[in-house]
Amino acid sequence: MAEAELREGGEPPVAGGPGGKLAAGGARGFLRRHLRALLPSGALLLGGLLACLAGGLLLTPNPLAVSRWSTVILDRRGEILGASIAVDGQWRFPPAGPVNGRYATALVEFEDRRFRLHPGVDPLAILRAARQWIERGRVVSGASTISMQAVRLLRAGQEKDAGSEAARRAPARGALGLGGKALEALLALRLERSFPKDSIMRIYASSAPYGGNVVGLEAAAWRWFGRRATDLTWAEAATLAVLPNNPALVNPGSRRTELLAKRDSLLRRLAAAGKMDDRTLELALAETLPPEPFALPRFAPQLLDRVMEGGAGEGAGSRGAGTGAALVRTSLDRSLQIQVSAIVDRAVARYAGNGIRNAACVVLDLKSGEALAYVGNSAASESRASSPWVDLAQARRSSGSLLKPFLYAARLEAGEILPESLILDLPTRIGGYLPENNSRSFMGAVPAAEALARSLNIPAVRELRSFGVDRFASLLRGLGVTTLFRDAADYGLPLILGGAEVTLWEITGLYAGLGRTALSRPGPERERAFAPPTWLIGGGGARAGGNPYSAASAWLTLEALLEVARPGEEASWQEYASGRRIAWKTGTSFGFRDAWSVGLTPGYAVGVWVGNASGEGRPELRGIVNAAPLLFEVFSSMPTSSWFPEPASELVGVTTCARSGFLAGPYCAETKEILAPRAGRAAQPCPWCRPVTLDLAGDHLASVPGTPLAETRTENRFVLPPAVEWYYRKQHFEYRPLPPPAPGTALGTRPFDIIQPTEGAALYAPLELSGEEGRLVFEAAAGDPAAELFWHLDEDYLGTTRNIHRLECRPGIGRHVLTLVDANGASQSVRFVVLSR
Repeated sequence: MAEAELREGGEPPVAGGPGGKLAAGGARGFLRRHLRALLPSGALLLGGLLACLAGGLLLTPNPLAVSRWSTVILDRRGEILGASIAVDGQWRFPPAGPVNGRYATALVEFEDRRFRLHPGVDPLAILRAARQWIERGRVVSGASTISMQAVRLLRAGQEKDAGSEAARRAPARGALGLGGKALEALLALRLERSFPKDSIMRIYASSAPYGGNVVGLEAAAWRWFGRRATDLTWAEAATLAVLPNNPALVNPGSRRTELLAKRDSLLRRLAAAGKMDDRTLELALAETLPPEPFALPRFAPQLLDRVMEGGAGEGAGSRGAGTGAALVRTSLDRSLQIQVSAIVDRAVARYAGNGIRNAACVVLDLKSGEALAYVGNSAASESRASSPWVDLAQARRSSGSLLKPFLYAARLEAGEILPESLILDLPTRIGGYLPENNSRSFMGAVPAAEALARSLNIPAVRELRSFGVDRFASLLRGLGVTTLFRDAADYGLPLILGGAEVTLWEITGLYAGLGRTALSRPGPERERAFAPPTWLIGGGGARAGGNPYSAASAWLTLEALLEVARPGEEASWQEYASGRRIAWKTGTSFGFRDAWSVGLTPGYAVGVWVGNASGEGRPELRGIVNAAPLLFEVFSSMPTSSWFPEPASELVGVTTCARSGFLAGPYCAETKEILAPRAGRAAQPCPWCRPVTLDLAGDHLASVPGTPLAETRTENRFVLPPAVEWYYRKQHFEYRPLPPPAPGTALGTRPFDIIQPTEGAALYAPLELSGEEGRLVFEAAAGDPAAELFWHLDEDYLGTTRNIHRLECRPGIGRHVLTLVDANGASQSVRFVVLSR
């Protein structure tokens, strides 16, 4: 074959071989004897070949059905991210595009100089090979063209796929009999009839063996040189061009000297043919052979696994190894993927001392929904306890507080709240459910946007109770949350605090949908805003159902999330001109098993999860402590972007009470203008501003029936219920409570509230460390700081309190009624039950 062509002037007969017995004068007699013997059978063979050719051109099937490919994933620019070995143990990459020009030039020079001219079979090469065989009595060079070799490689692959034991044992370039050569030629003609020369070159390059278990040019380029085939140098291209002729030459050992000699000889021939100049030849000859195989990249191992499994929807069209070509060009950015992976690994290394072993991160292009980075797990720890093979970007985990923004936006959209509407933040018990804020404190009442920014649990539960659990669960399913598999009643109010599971992939997509909604205009663009994310370029699809939000409600939600307090050095971001504006939210699941953080800008959406793949909780695990720093480190590695523009056409100005945040009512003394969704015009008017009658000095409340009109005045005041006021005053020192009633007057206002226990509470009586029976603490709040309250449990008098209305007692197991009475005879009662001690 071509190996003999490299030997200028041919090769002398081997001593002792058939050719060595030929004298110069006896060559013609030797030729005549062989030709006479071949003439009868040759005529029959020629006729048979012509018949086979005529039928084969019409009937021979297309020889391209090869299925044993590796699965290969590329980034958006065609850079390799990772690959799996094929099911037969070979690194065999499917064709990725045109063959490297240097390699194609070197291969044609080495294997088949007339490749561009012949129809698949080279008659001149056949005549040359026949002449050499007749003259020397043995095969000196073959006549196989690149097309014939491509057919042979494909047939070997098909036979292996069909389970042929002989094919598995036979080398790809093994010797063939005359009949086999004829069939090979026939198929080569068929191949040339069906495909252009460049495609045939690609078939050969993707099927040829390159040493060890490496098949195909792309796999060889990565295994032997650590780069793409398109980036091969002249020396590398020449090495791979000669290697299929004898793949064993690439193995370490003495035969590598032979490989180097063949490569250099080919390089000199290429220079002689004018393919490179002298300086290029000098540099190519100076390159060394690869010392050992390079490890193939593993930049996105969990995504590679998803591609091999079929992608669960978002990878439709890709197929796993063994089922067909699986060369998948993803939307990932290789550089960013490497950066984010390193950030995740460093974070896990920092947290490992606290028993936190895993983290995951997803970065989406906000406008397209395409994944730019997909780190399904950290590779920092390779121990089995860390389960590094688990794709935690797709794992179902408790959502913590991540769903709160979607409830807030829904209530804004419905006109049920305004951004500054006060929401109650009091000790709350609903049936047997007792939510608590993470701070274990209460604010009495807090603006809705601030409650979201501070991630207060009790206001969120109260909002969900008003909005409706069924309604909210239906909204989430419509947005694309696929993990809500139970009835809404099963989730109940804890749904808003982590009672349901989400995946990092989906929740990051939901936040991206909120951002796209804020950027969108009414119409198809907005309807597609919550399309699920994708890791395929252009793979995002439309989502069934409409978008429940306007740009106004989405933008106001992002404005609220912009105010979330940041961790560490990020806390003072507003003091710097270069401070990056990021709407973000954290979440921590019950039992400290999951730490979340999701953030977005007009350019990107980033989601982070930190925890243990095993589900083990750690007391130190919190979203603000573990996930948030990782989130901001990822954002710092990406380009900055501006902020979401105000959707002026969808916002309306409304007049609100400056104290309560509700729509201004007739008795609101101070008002302000704010922006709200259109439905905000029909929001609830202020419930807490009312006219009050005072004496002229303003020191006492006056009762009109008991006081002459000339001695009173009316004033519009912001008045909170006593229990709300008791907590609210601790945070707002400017709040003015109502003065006490004038002596001898009886007012119809509610002068005090019972804070603990709440109506219907089920309590457990505590035990002290000594084993003695403990006490329950009851608490009340009065509008008048000097009020005197009298406490009764059932029919028994417990005591009197002034200023601070807190009292301890030991109620027995069973049902009880607590009654409070003030000095004016006003009373209130609550019923509760003590279950056990």
